[in-house]
Amino acid sequence: QVQLVESGGGLVQPGGSLRLSCAASGSVFSINGMGWYRQAPGKERELVAVIGSGGSTNYADSVKGRFTISRDNAKNTVYLQMNSLKSDDTAVYFCYARISTSSLYTNNYWGQGTQVTVSS
Repeated sequence: QVQLVESGGGLVQPGGSLRLSCAASGSVFSINGMGWYRQAPGKERELVAVIGSGGSTNYADSVKGRFTISRDNAKNTVYLQMNSLKSDDTAVYFCYARISTSSLYTNNYWGQGTQVTVSS
């Protein structure tokens, strides 16, 4: 069994910052890509940022220059530093990871989601 546990969401004023964390635990053999998606009310889930096992990154245009994704492979953890937050960033943020539980089995895993609300 593999679990992704997120933390760090909350309420912040426009222009503020938050840092999300997501730790993978359980039968983790290796982790490939990790990332963050978000879903706002009435909208589809969208990619925010992803990071490869070697550290390569990709961001949605809407967050470039404001958000930074990073990972600590020793801790099986991915982070999302969010700066200059806007009301449009309000959403439930989901952690994602492509995890191998053995040399033969790889699957996609999702966290339970953490609410980020940007409001004055």
